[in-house]
Amino acid sequence: MAKQEDDFRKVISHAKEYGYVFQSSEIYDGLSAVYDYAQNGAELKKNIKEYWWRAMVQLNDNIVGLDSAIFMHPTVWKASGHVDAFNDPLIDNKDSKKRYRADVLVEEHAAKIEAKIEKEVAKAQKRFGDAFDKDQFLATNPRVVGYQEQIGTILKRLGSSLEKEDLADVKALIEELEIACPLTGSRNWTDVKQFNLMFATKLGASAENATDLYLRPETAQGIFVNFLNVQKTSRMKIPFGIAQIGKAFRNEIVARQFIFRQREFEQMELQFFIRPGTQLDWYETWKEKRMKWHLSLGMGQENYRFHDHEQLSHYADAATDIQFKFPFGFKELEGIHSRTDFDLSSHEKFSGKKLQYFDPELNESYVPYVLETSIGVDRMFLAIFSNSLIEEELENGTTRTVLRLPAVLAPNKAAVFPLVRKDGLPELAKEILEDLKWDFNVIYDDKDAVGRRYRRQDANGTPFCITVDHQSLEDQTVTIRHRDTMEQHRVAIADVKRIIHEEVDMKSWLKRIE
Repeated sequence: MAKQEDDFRKVISHAKEYGYVFQSSEIYDGLSAVYDYAQNGAELKKNIKEYWWRAMVQLNDNIVGLDSAIFMHPTVWKASGHVDAFNDPLIDNKDSKKRYRADVLVEEHAAKIEAKIEKEVAKAQKRFGDAFDKDQFLATNPRVVGYQEQIGTILKRLGSSLEKEDLADVKALIEELEIACPLTGSRNWTDVKQFNLMFATKLGASAENATDLYLRPETAQGIFVNFLNVQKTSRMKIPFGIAQIGKAFRNEIVARQFIFRQREFEQMELQFFIRPGTQLDWYETWKEKRMKWHLSLGMGQENYRFHDHEQLSHYADAATDIQFKFPFGFKELEGIHSRTDFDLSSHEKFSGKKLQYFDPELNESYVPYVLETSIGVDRMFLAIFSNSLIEEELENGTTRTVLRLPAVLAPNKAAVFPLVRKDGLPELAKEILEDLKWDFNVIYDDKDAVGRRYRRQDANGTPFCITVDHQSLEDQTVTIRHRDTMEQHRVAIADVKRIIHEEVDMKSWLKRIE
């Protein structure tokens, strides 16, 4: 756990030092769980969204995009169930005066048991080497099987208690597991209470006549209330989807772990409208599609897993998370839910308007079922950033810090250096830069020795460095250096654009999904 915490601190520090993420309002001591994306962070975030949008909308004939408003009619949130049921269970420690999500305390206790399993696996792997069969070990080792049974029992009880809103049993579970306040070690807990997560606001010129509104806690409802508008104007036939990227807001009880859990965040969501009765087939289809999208970025299959929900939301008949191995353990990155017809049927009821689809093949009208995929942009950013940050020991005994971002997502694709700031080298370097910037984000760097510039760009995540030297003036060649391998090649200036394009082209990366 100490190593995990140390690794995570390095991630947070690196994100600030290299212009990826800043604490919001830092000069005023910051605002809790609110962050600003800096110059490099804004580019990385934009590239993540484009990679998702192209995969979802551009490459699918039956999926279109939407950008709905943050402010919506307040009855939307009554119909969706958020006013009455969008709660998290909170618990206070009487000694430390700190507030926690009760379910997260239990889940973190289960994660500690999971860490014990990983230790057993690591030890066995070291002992047996290439002959080690991980699946067999997990299924047969008595200690590991016992740990797995503990986790299953704990999470099943937690899910059942939350589903029945038996908050007294949630507290009893915390006490039975002897879960202590992470800060003080105290086990002196209050009762568990429900806490609504929506931010309330007002709309109107005067307080007396203002309308009560909410900042949207999710982007999905903007899609549902526009379902018929989009279907009719785009002439879509079921099955079809509506995708959206947008901000959402939740008054989290405990917003922590950097940008993993924030009060203002961004979502990438797809609502896929289907015939009733086909939802479980589509559920499996979208599980496969979304996992392929993640794996296309090359961050290691071992860092992903599916985690089926023990407790289903009121609208769902199946739900799973794609979890990613963050520095603090496996946590939810994306949710995939079979939402049935709950949302459209509920909006029909509250609005008095029909939200049905006429199916010409069946010659009947019905309220479609919905399959949802929902991923947090900020969590995806953290997954990519934390997975990419590596300290590696080199053959000469030195170490380097390298941010091995997937090249397709890197904020800057190349840095152009003049070897020295004289003899016409800066002029040629800037000519190359001017030509490249029509196709890629590129930067110019002439400060410090070339070796230090290489290290700076490694830590910044830049896939290529292009060095202009005196030979460049003679034969129109440059040295191009690859971030991940540190290999250097002499290439013609005319070939530089092609070399970069082959590595960073979004088309070639997205083809991996197939």
